[in-house]
Amino acid sequence: MDVSSRRLRYFVTLAEELHFSRAAARLFLTQQALSKQIRELEDEVGVRLVERTTRTVALTEAGTVFVASARRALDVIEAGVEAARRAHDGDIGTLRLGFCIGAALELTTPILAEFGRRHPRVRVELREAGFDDPSAGLADDRADVALIRLPVGAPGIESEPLFTEPLVAAVPAGHPFAARESVTAAELAAEPLVVGRSPDPVWTGFWTLDAHRDPSLPHRVLHSSSQSEELEMVAAGLAVAVTVAGLRRYAAGRGGLHYVPVAGIPGSTLAVAWRRGRRTPAVAHFAEVAREVREAETAVVRVIEGG
Repeated sequence: MDVSSRRLRYFVTLAEELHFSRAAARLFLTQQALSKQIRELEDEVGVRLVERTTRTVALTEAGTVFVASARRALDVIEAGVEAARRAHDGDIGTLRLGFCIGAALELTTPILAEFGRRHPRVRVELREAGFDDPSAGLADDRADVALIRLPVGAPGIESEPLFTEPLVAAVPAGHPFAARESVTAAELAAEPLVVGRSPDPVWTGFWTLDAHRDPSLPHRVLHSSSQSEELEMVAAGLAVAVTVAGLRRYAAGRGGLHYVPVAGIPGSTLAVAWRRGRRTPAVAHFAEVAREVREAETAVVRVIEGG
């Protein structure tokens, strides 16, 4: 059976007015056109819904039962239309947010809180990625939007930088670099380096300082599966690591390590990112919130970018 929502609305209006002329006026129809629509609805349903006389209009018993169902059906249709529009506008649904280790540091919580305040009907699913996926779920479509550390080599990813954090060398206590005020990338590149195990050569090359390595020297690289494992390897004297300055704030109680600024090279850029061609309204809303929180939290950003 194919009953249109338009005819349901006509019937509900007539049931409220119990008068063809008044109902037709509310619906901006002629009385004759409304009467025709009601007759066609009755034909579709297969029973008489309205008793008509020259003076009165009344619902039949079937009409009384049907009008309650018609109202519920119209409510469901209206709710569905509204939900579809909200989903199209990015104001309802699920947003899968991937984030790399460390994410946006002190900005992560205010970004999530502000997005939740502005878009309370969008459910955010958080998905932390390890070293094995620098794209934080974007490369294999496990995330709609992500907070990632650039550069990444996965194709088809677009991004908007939020801040750039200075790099430091994590070295074991007693290492010659530990007493230095800074160290150069070339000096670090000559040391055994530990880096997270990743299939992304672009990301790995950044953290192992490939662009600053003397090709005549041996390239000694160890791999770790987590940041804590990386720091354990450094503390044990197996290697040094290139990391972000913010790690000093989060690992302040970790003994056996020194953090030395890396001089003369760009830092690590944290960006909000998405797949090319997949910047949905919800993704655009998240990127907008991230950008505006970054612009508002100037004191926090100064701390992050100052190391």
